[in-house]
Order: sequence, then structure tokens, then C-alpha cells
Amino acid sequence: MSPVRGRLIALEGIDGCGKSTQARILAAHLGAVRTFEPGATPLGSALRALVLDPGAVPLSDRAEALLLAADRAQHVAQVIEPALAAGRWVVTDRYSASTLAYQGYGRGLDRGELESLVAWATSGLRPDLTVLLDLPVAVAAARRHGGRPDRMESEAGDFHQRVADGFRTLAAATADPWLVVDASGPVDAVAGSIRAAVDALDGSDGDPGGVR
Repeated sequence: MSPVRGRLIALEGIDGCGKSTQARILAAHLGAVRTFEPGATPLGSALRALVLDPGAVPLSDRAEALLLAADRAQHVAQVIEPALAAGRWVVTDRYSASTLAYQGYGRGLDRGELESLVAWATSGLRPDLTVLLDLPVAVAAARRHGGRPDRMESEAGDFHQRVADGFRTLAAATADPWLVVDASGPVDAVAGSIRAAVDALDGSDGDPGGVR
């Protein structure tokens, strides 16, 4: 018999909201494959440099969206889909909602076109749960202070505000399961809220009760 298919959990939010920390904690709790976007594959690493390196060649907004779609297509084919098919759970730091928030709400590209691009790049693979770590832009910026900011982090505050508002709109509007967590609290408290929702998903045949 083939293994029971795994579940895909995506952590989303603006830069500095704590996604990487929470992805590590959740993956350890689940014994899941932990991955990220962009850059989790050899091809993705090269694409990440093109998109995020402040010294890389200038990109148009559409070129940026296409490079990120290529990264996600390779990520799904090489990392996510094989793990799910083998019965593993996967926790990813960023997935399709980031394209809609950053390139859609942030850059102003047509969201309908981006949704079609995302669906094509992922072969229609959608998360079983998307967790939005919601944090005020000013707080996230303070957390990011230090080190060399990447090209996306260097954008002006109004860009990050549009992205943050976009994530909230996506969480409220989509029929897919989302969990919105206040990311301003202690790391352990945030992790506990996420863990409770994911544990409910684990025992619910795909319907995480109470998750919006």
C-alpha cells in the first residue's frame, strides 16, 4: 500500500515576523521536512540571489514575479511533492501567498494573473494550512535591524505596509484554511497557538476546526 499523503503547512508574513523561528519549532514538533522560499534548491539558490541581492541586476516587477514562480516550481517538484507523496509533512517558510502579497499588493501587479501563475507553477498544490504571523510593520522593522538588508527588506515602509495589509486581506477572503497569529507575543506562546491548530488539523481529516 502507498503511504498516506503528507500535509503541507505554510508560514507567511512580512520580513521580521518570526517565520523562520516558528517553522523550525513546528517542523521539530511534527518531525516534518522544513524548507523555505526562495532558494531551497540549487536552482532556487541562484534565483534567490537574483531576486534578493541588492547588488544584482535590476528587475522589473514582472521579471521578479516570474523568477519567484520558477523558484517555487522547482521547490514543489524537487522538495515538497516528493516528501508529501512519501507521507511526510512539510513546513515551508513562505509559499504561494507571498507572491500574492508581495508582487500583488506590494508591487501592484494584477492579482488574478498572479493567482494563475502560482497555480501553474505549483501544479495546483495548495497548503493544508497557511499560518499568518501578523506583526505591525514598525515592530518587524525593528526586529530586522542589524546586518545588511536584502533588496526586499530595503523597500520603503509603505511597501511593507501594503504587503502586511495584503496578507490580512488574503487570510480573510480565501476559502482555504488560514490561521492568523499575533506574532508580537513570546516565541513559546506563538508556537503554542500554531501547534494547537496544526494538531487539530492532524486529527481532522483535513478540516482544522476553528481555523479561519
